[in-house]
Amino acid sequence: RMTQVKKLWPLLTATHRYDKSISTLNRGRGQQIEAPILAYLIETANGRILYDVGCDHAKIHDPVVSARYYNPELFAFGAPEMLEQQRVPHHLARLGLTAADVDVIFIGHLHFDHAGGLKELKRCGCGADIHVQHDEVSAARSGADPAVFADDLLDDAGAPLPFCLQQGEYSVLPGVQAVATPGHTVGHMSLLIELPKGPPVLLAGDAADLQENLDDEVAPGTLWQGREAQAVASIRKLKALALESGAVIWPNHDMAFYRSLPPFPVACE
Repeated sequence: RMTQVKKLWPLLTATHRYDKSISTLNRGRGQQIEAPILAYLIETANGRILYDVGCDHAKIHDPVVSARYYNPELFAFGAPEMLEQQRVPHHLARLGLTAADVDVIFIGHLHFDHAGGLKELKRCGCGADIHVQHDEVSAARSGADPAVFADDLLDDAGAPLPFCLQQGEYSVLPGVQAVATPGHTVGHMSLLIELPKGPPVLLAGDAADLQENLDDEVAPGTLWQGREAQAVASIRKLKALALESGAVIWPNHDMAFYRSLPPFPVACE
């Protein structure tokens, strides 16, 4: 197999309790679920890729700032719980790495729980290229998506983060393929990763929060401009790709699924 991938680690960056209908459209209203907020570190022969970066620690831990960003009128369930040891630089340190050892950051979409950690990584010396879809950045900067915190897209000096804008599907490097799965957001991307030994892994991102989204082909509860049909088409696309490639699809906010994976710092190979 011509893959440059060596290892893959899921990183638990926070947990969030919220109404299940946020993950499954029109289903589970009134039922609280606990969801992992994950990032994924991919070690390759040609550098390291981070898929997503979790939340901005400062917005959760400063009570004044937290009250502003996780305003109960917008976020009925409050801020995620994020422990000190769950910050991405801490996970990297446990592997003997620093933020400077990350070469590419691949942002699946720009919601606060996926892109919020960018500023901290930059502060810690990360000079990685940040791959994001062009349409995703345009939509995020428009202010039309309440799950995007405008400030997450800026560095500490208030300058826009230098995104490497991408258009559509592409090979990040041999064995790592960007897969377009819009619906949850306009430019949402999943990632197909060919491991050296086991079956490929298809990181669904928020195209499928839960195994239920995949099994029942039910759209995520949060959709860009109500695009349910597009979100369901993306789920079907992931399932077809998994069938064709032999990949295992990893849902993104499913605690039972996350607990079935090897515990950090054990890697998937």
